[in-house]
Amino acid sequence: MPPAHPFDTSYLTDAGDDDKLKEECGIFGVVGVTDAANFVALGLHALQHRGQEAGGIVTHDAEVGFQSARRFGYVRDNFTSQKVMETLPGPIGIGHVRYSTSGSKGQTAIRDVQPFFGEFAMGGAAIAHNGNITNANALRRELIERGSIFQSSSDSECIIHLMARSLQRNIPERMEDALRRVEGAFSVVAMTRTKLIGVRDPLGVRPLVLGKLGDGYALSSETCALDIVGAEFIREIEPGEMVVITASGIQSHFPFRRQPSKFCIFEHVYFSRPDSILGGRSVYETREAIGRELAKENPVDADMVCPVPDSGTPAAIGYSLQSGIPYAMGIIRNQYMGRTFIEPTESIRNMGVRLKLNVNRALVKGKRIILVDDSVVRGTTSRKIKEMILDAGAAEVHFRIASPPTAWPCFYGVDTPDRDKLLAATMTEDEMREHLGVDSLKFISLDGLYRAVGEAKGRNNSCPQYCDACFSGEYPVIPSDKVESGFVMKSAAE
Repeated sequence: MPPAHPFDTSYLTDAGDDDKLKEECGIFGVVGVTDAANFVALGLHALQHRGQEAGGIVTHDAEVGFQSARRFGYVRDNFTSQKVMETLPGPIGIGHVRYSTSGSKGQTAIRDVQPFFGEFAMGGAAIAHNGNITNANALRRELIERGSIFQSSSDSECIIHLMARSLQRNIPERMEDALRRVEGAFSVVAMTRTKLIGVRDPLGVRPLVLGKLGDGYALSSETCALDIVGAEFIREIEPGEMVVITASGIQSHFPFRRQPSKFCIFEHVYFSRPDSILGGRSVYETREAIGRELAKENPVDADMVCPVPDSGTPAAIGYSLQSGIPYAMGIIRNQYMGRTFIEPTESIRNMGVRLKLNVNRALVKGKRIILVDDSVVRGTTSRKIKEMILDAGAAEVHFRIASPPTAWPCFYGVDTPDRDKLLAATMTEDEMREHLGVDSLKFISLDGLYRAVGEAKGRNNSCPQYCDACFSGEYPVIPSDKVESGFVMKSAAE
C-alpha cells in the first residue's frame, strides 16, 4: 500500500518520525445524542495523534440497525463527507483511530481496522480497543482449535471471539468474562443497541475518560476530544472499572481483582496531547515540569534553548525558565505535511528530515544551542537534526532529553523497535553522545521524571507508581507471547 502522504517521511527507513515511539490508538464513543457519528468523527479528529493509519465508526439506529464505515488515512479525509456520514445514523456510536501495534504493521488490511462487530444471540455488539493483548497468540491458537474463524490479524479480535463463547446472559457480562482471560493492556469502548460500555484493565495502563454531552455521555482516550465536542469532563474511568451507560444513567462496577495502578508514564512524556488532563494534571504543565527537572539535573552553559518541535516544546520552555537561558524557535516545523501532487522521488526521499524541519539559520549561527527533545529511540533523527544545526553555523550542540534512555520495547500498545534497534539498549550514555556527534547528551533521571509527574519522593522502586518498562525493563505484566517467541526479560542482576 503506498504511503497516504508522500511528504510524510515516517515510512522511510532512516528518516522522520520513524525515530519516535508510535502512539497506540485512540478510542471514542457517545450515547444519547442526535447524529452520534458526527460527534464520534470530531472526537476521533482530536485523537488523530494517537493513530493516523486508519479509522472506523460503528453506529446503531432503531430503524436500520448497526452500520459501520472503515477507511484508511486521516479522519478529515474520510469522515467529513456527507455521503459517508449519512450511512451512519443513530444516537449511539463508537470509533477508533489506528496505528498498527499488532497485526500487519505498515500493511494494514481493511479487515484489521476497528471497531470490530459481532452478532450474538442477544443482539449485536461492537468493540474498539486501545492497548495490546500480551497473550493474544495463545488465545488465538486456543480459539481456532475450538472452531473460531478469525477475520483479521488484530489481537483485539480475540475479545469478540471470547465473548461469543461465553455462557453469560448479556453482553456486558460476556465482555467481563472475555476480558478476564486477557493479559496486557486494554482500554475498551463498546456498544450494543442501547448501551455504551467502557472498561480499563486492572493496571490502568492506557487512559480512558468519561464526559457529559448534553443529555448523553461520551467516553474518550483523552480529555482533549471531550473539549472538541463540547462535553464536560466528569472523571477518569478507574483501573479495573467497567461502566455501562444507558438512557437511565451510569452503572459502575469492578469485575477484576484490584491491583496497584500502573499507568503508562510515557503518556505524560509524549503520547497524549499537551491540552489534555491526565490524573488531574495538565499534560502541558507536566512537560514543562519535566524540563525544569532536566535543567536542575543537567545544567550546561549555553546561549539558547531550542525545542525539537513539536513534542519537545513544553519541556524546552521549562528548561529555559529553570536555567534562565533564553528560549527560541531554532527549528521550524512545516505544518503543511498533507497530501501533495509531487511524487516522492528518490531525491525527495533523500531530503528526509528536512521535509519536516528547517533550521532558523539567523537565530542559531555562532550560538551554543541546547536542543530539547522528548526521547531518543534509534537516534537517526537526532543525528540529522544535529547536522542541520551545525550546517547552519551553530558553535555547539547539547542534547537534553525529557525522558530516561529508552532501552526496552513496550508490549502494551506502542510500536517500539526490537531491543537491538534501541540506541540505549546497546550503548552507554557516553557512547550515544559520541554516536550522535554532539558536545553533550543528558537524559532526565527516572526519579526526576517521577518528581515531574507529581511523585515528590521519586520512584518507589519496590512498587513503581507507573508502568515505566520502556526505561526500566520492569514489566508489570509478563509479555508471555514475546517470551514464548524468544524475548529475554531483564535479569535480577540488571
